[in-house]
Amino acid sequence: MKNELKGLISLLKRSTSPEQTIREATDILSLEEGFTGLPAGGAWSLEKGGKYFVNVFGKLLIAFTVGEEYRPGDGFRLAASHIDWPCYYIKPDPEQISAGCVKLSVEPYGGMIHSTWLDRPLSASGVVTIKSENVLAPERRSVDFVKPILTIPSLAIHLNREVNKGVAYNPNKDMLPVCATVEKEFSKDGYFLGKLAEKLGVAPEDILSYDLCLYNAEEPVLCGFDEDILTSPRLDNITSTYAILYGITNCTRKRGVTAAILFDNEEVGSGTKQGADSATLGLILEKISLALGASRSEYIDSLTGGFMLSCDVAHAKHPNHADMADGSSASEMNKGVSLKMNYEQRYSTEAGGIGIIEGICKKYEIPFQRYMNRPDLRGGGTLGSYAASQLGMSVADVGVPMLAMHSCRETMGAKDQDALNRLVEKYMNE
Repeated sequence: MKNELKGLISLLKRSTSPEQTIREATDILSLEEGFTGLPAGGAWSLEKGGKYFVNVFGKLLIAFTVGEEYRPGDGFRLAASHIDWPCYYIKPDPEQISAGCVKLSVEPYGGMIHSTWLDRPLSASGVVTIKSENVLAPERRSVDFVKPILTIPSLAIHLNREVNKGVAYNPNKDMLPVCATVEKEFSKDGYFLGKLAEKLGVAPEDILSYDLCLYNAEEPVLCGFDEDILTSPRLDNITSTYAILYGITNCTRKRGVTAAILFDNEEVGSGTKQGADSATLGLILEKISLALGASRSEYIDSLTGGFMLSCDVAHAKHPNHADMADGSSASEMNKGVSLKMNYEQRYSTEAGGIGIIEGICKKYEIPFQRYMNRPDLRGGGTLGSYAASQLGMSVADVGVPMLAMHSCRETMGAKDQDALNRLVEKYMNE
């Protein structure tokens, strides 16, 4: 992977759902970087100097390298990101008919800004399960409609003169996407399933279930007179995903196991089997240790002597709402990586962990900023604290500062991705 902004932009375009993000990451690791795929179950044969990845449940990816001088008990060096974002998921049997249009029932996922999804070209992407000979192991198929197939039209100002004073959007009424107009002779039942089956080249009756999310089909764009601003869907958190993939593919650390972890479900609390607040990562790390000949005690030593870099975006100081930022610890776009702190532990904050990351930034002249929420605003959390509580490991939270977080289209400084890439790479190799 090259240290270029175009690499991030390419991944943003292709990461249209968590399923697609995992597939793209897998392709980068296996086809471009020579990592060997491992099954989640069964025995592993690992070697010093090896590069591996394991896909768990199709929604959790762990890529790791084994140092050429590995010794049991060496501390883990981990970097983690999440691959989900606020969006809408299509319900089963979703078709509704109204005003000569077909619209689909959807369910909100995560804390999005509903209004930003209005009047945009939308598509759908995700995973479909299809009948197989083994009912306990249906075929799993990724799908991306690619072209815009949906839109959510807003109500004209002539019909709501108060719209510019603020509107409370009801996702069960206001946010249903339209996908077709209809003639009088039209049967809605199975319409969407038929289109999905056509896209996959299968019979509609062979489709068992699906997890399909809507996504903004607009592409990333550099803007500003000097093109120093990047506006794009899914910056939260493909920016961090790209950075940790960049780090692990440039990792040459001689000691221990170094790993990049892509979690799902951070936007809804991380409390799933593929989320940071689960036992899954610990089980995989233990399996790695055992395959390398470590004892249970030496595995525990690898945890207590290890460290995790939790990578997720931070809030940039807003030019139109500067008063919403903390008076002394605010981040600005194009000023470097944000080191995120919160003493109530919504971000994993301790002097030791923050000191390590600051030390790396200073040693390699990587621009950084300290970020804290305004004390009277709760702010958001992220995966670091959850993972730390599961592993018993020190964690620090970092990310690129950005505007319009959780909008359908977000904004960041174009220079900051390089700083995050370099931080993750140097951290993994230090």
